[in-house]
Amino acid sequence: MSDARYCLLSLTRISDLAQHSFEVKAESREHWQGGDYVAAEIAPELTSYDELELTSGRMIQAMPGDRIVGALGKRAATLEVVGTWEEVGTDLCMHMLTGAGLLGKATSVSRLTEPPTPIKYLGHIIRDGAKLNMQDFVKQIPAQKLDMPVVLLVGTSMSAGKTTTGRMVIHELKRCGYSVVGAKLTGAGRYRDVLSFGDAGADHIFDFVDAGLPSTVSDPEDYRRRLRQLLSRISALKADVLVAEAGASPLEPYNGATAIEELGDNVCCRILSASDPYAVVGVQTAFNFQPDLVTGPAANTEAAVLLVEKLTGVKALNLMSRSSTPKLVELLKSKLP
Repeated sequence: MSDARYCLLSLTRISDLAQHSFEVKAESREHWQGGDYVAAEIAPELTSYDELELTSGRMIQAMPGDRIVGALGKRAATLEVVGTWEEVGTDLCMHMLTGAGLLGKATSVSRLTEPPTPIKYLGHIIRDGAKLNMQDFVKQIPAQKLDMPVVLLVGTSMSAGKTTTGRMVIHELKRCGYSVVGAKLTGAGRYRDVLSFGDAGADHIFDFVDAGLPSTVSDPEDYRRRLRQLLSRISALKADVLVAEAGASPLEPYNGATAIEELGDNVCCRILSASDPYAVVGVQTAFNFQPDLVTGPAANTEAAVLLVEKLTGVKALNLMSRSSTPKLVELLKSKLP
């Protein structure tokens, strides 16, 4: 490793940067690409709330002057931050779009969240004279058709309860004796969500970072190609069921619709986590998506559950109530082989 101490953030977890030396060298702006590993220094004007996610998933407090390694990428969060590496100007100033090391220039920030951490580009991660990209650490395997039933988790927006629902589903499937793969197929690079699937009992966990993507805000066909490689790895495990989170709403630019299309007829159970009852109607209408169950804030109270069922005819469950567990298990058993 170079002489300066760098904090490797969780988007580097598929790499060997912790084990093998590298250099940091500034690259001309025209040579930058999404997924490039770069080094940056945290600017003095960071807020007191900023946290960094390490390759282990552990969170630490950022401090001015810290030097980090992350990856160039894009984010399009409806409730937090929008940004892209493509907007970085000649001043080379940018932001931490996520604490996992998704790096780019913030172009829109919600008032509901803290401003993103400002950082200064130091250079690209170089080895043997060439810059390193996330794709350099993805081993290609022979294509293999996915051949396992899928419980699909979709949301009406970010923070709609998808990951919480996924944890509950995985926990109950394991109690029923299934071998389970938990995967987050779309989103912006963070490790904590998919780690929570492992905490819930999943035998194997994956996300799009394992396919070499810092986020899934990318060209649909490039995403499709990389997703097929990821699904090939999952299929080779021969598990009983895949619990797959397709990120935010399928209508957002995270390629959720592409992910659902690639899962195809393997999907045996569709669970929609919704922010409110009317959002369920929105996804049903706009995407022609018919869920088997609604969860999330749209099912937080008895009144909400009744409204969902009145508006959509779909059953809703408040999974935060243990009294809902037997009904969830009954649904899963009825849908799975």
